[in-house]
Amino acid sequence: MHDVTLSMDYDHPYCRPVLRRIRVQAPFVYGLTNYVAATLSANVLLAVGAAPAIGAAPGWPAGFGGQAAAIWVNAAGLINCTARDMMDAVDAANAGHVPWVLDPVAMGAGVGEYDAIIRTLASRLPAVVRGNASEVVALAGGAATARGVETTASIGQAVPMGQALARSHKVIVAISGPEDHILAPDGRHIIVPGGHPLLTRVTGAGCALGGLVAAVLATVPKESDRLVAVAAVHALYARAAEIAARDAGGPASFATGFVDVLSRLQDACAPDIGN
Repeated sequence: MHDVTLSMDYDHPYCRPVLRRIRVQAPFVYGLTNYVAATLSANVLLAVGAAPAIGAAPGWPAGFGGQAAAIWVNAAGLINCTARDMMDAVDAANAGHVPWVLDPVAMGAGVGEYDAIIRTLASRLPAVVRGNASEVVALAGGAATARGVETTASIGQAVPMGQALARSHKVIVAISGPEDHILAPDGRHIIVPGGHPLLTRVTGAGCALGGLVAAVLATVPKESDRLVAVAAVHALYARAAEIAARDAGGPASFATGFVDVLSRLQDACAPDIGN
């Protein structure tokens, strides 16, 4: 299937088994992320049943990079680990055939030294690149317009750039926005609607999604199945946000409720799936 655009929300028949697969397999997921996002990332992964480890303690990047079922590298982790740590982790992952996710946080914000490190990481064969519109545009070679970690580009601008990036790097590209776009190197394109604006008011929500993408990659042995699996966890995330927002009094209670909803989502939204 090539150059086909599909829409997938949490009610798609493929989505609901995804959370169960993560719960049943409980994959070990290793992450290098920034200290701002680490707690939410770990809690999101624990909520869905994964087993996270985060950070660059001595020996962890090269050791856990090859031992984990999947890893994710959040470029903003450079505030608390080194570029060498990140390279060691992804090199170990590649040597061990461990799929990994690159989140190019703040790519294109006008800091050339930082962007160069992200480009080097992107050349080391991630399975998925997950970012916002500005980050994807910049990584694909477009105009660098990010405002710090916030996007200034539109989804309409980012999708064709993301498609070019997917083709040139042979990588799945996931673009977060008002609706998420998951793009494959062969032209397949899945749109994931839904979510809630409160996600944009919680620090680290996008970073945690990168960890969740890594968790689902760990449970999908066939590369041909990864695109739909990545779309499915975006749909899970969107539905959890919608449910959590119903009772939220603001961003803080939303963040807590969001983790709670992820934990009980199979009961709240998929009663046909056992515990």
